[in-house]
Amino acid sequence: MIDVILQAGRITLDVVLYTLLPIMVVLMIVMRILEVYGILDKLVTWLTPVTRPFGLPGLGAVALLQGSLVSFIAPLPTMKVMETRGLSNRHLGATLAGVLASAPANATFPLATLGLPIGITLTSSIVGGLVAAASTYWVFGRGLSLERHEPEAVEKFFAKRPSLLTLINKAGGEGVHLMLGLIPMLLLSLVVVVGLQAVGAIGWLVTALRPNLSAAGIDEMFVLPAITKYLAGNTAFVGLIHEAAKQPGFNPGLLWKGAGFLIHPLDLPGVAVLTSSGPRLLSTLWPALAGAVIGITLRGIASALFG
Repeated sequence: MIDVILQAGRITLDVVLYTLLPIMVVLMIVMRILEVYGILDKLVTWLTPVTRPFGLPGLGAVALLQGSLVSFIAPLPTMKVMETRGLSNRHLGATLAGVLASAPANATFPLATLGLPIGITLTSSIVGGLVAAASTYWVFGRGLSLERHEPEAVEKFFAKRPSLLTLINKAGGEGVHLMLGLIPMLLLSLVVVVGLQAVGAIGWLVTALRPNLSAAGIDEMFVLPAITKYLAGNTAFVGLIHEAAKQPGFNPGLLWKGAGFLIHPLDLPGVAVLTSSGPRLLSTLWPALAGAVIGITLRGIASALFG
């Protein structure tokens, strides 16, 4: 057990400190600069009329675009801004659902080199994200509050338009704080993954599920990628597929038929990351998960038909 915890800890610190932290600090600084100089508000004004019927505020639409075009972690600073600006829990839940149902760029673009149809994937990602957001806002999240909250102190601080150096230091510190807060949840999810691997449970599960999946007409090649993706996240999934592509007999065309069900942040590490920006966002998790499942199901059907 100690070996499992230490191994998961090394993986967690490597991911957080050397991959996620630099991205988060830079994105947080960029978001705050756009906010202070009014660019973010103009973008929100343009997007709000388009996304309001889906229950998404303009910032929520920005978060969806960031996930699809930058990385699954890119919406996190935007959702942090949404919390600090006092947006309602219902809008936060709709945004979280949309992000969870969208295809993140850190998976789609690396896999495009192996033949993933990028046009279909991005189109279904946007549609699936909007459907997930609407499902959460209008159906699953009806019990969430629509009341706006008092903006936090950081919002009032930035309203004074500080110097650029002060802005960079303050926003960078926010990014570091967010990433340090992520470590416990990500570590626990990786302990589960590494522990299952250590006791041979993943290999056993692949063997146990194979007959049932074959009877249902699902190719057994989906078993290991699906287990890896949902337990270890998109990064591990992309690494697995790149390794599998080097082996004879690999059929990427068949795998892309299930891309809608596999390429999204709805997995243990993804949920841990995306709910780490604040307690109000975390409180919307269950309605957001229900909406995200609807959006992912729609994406899965689209990839099966057109992938």
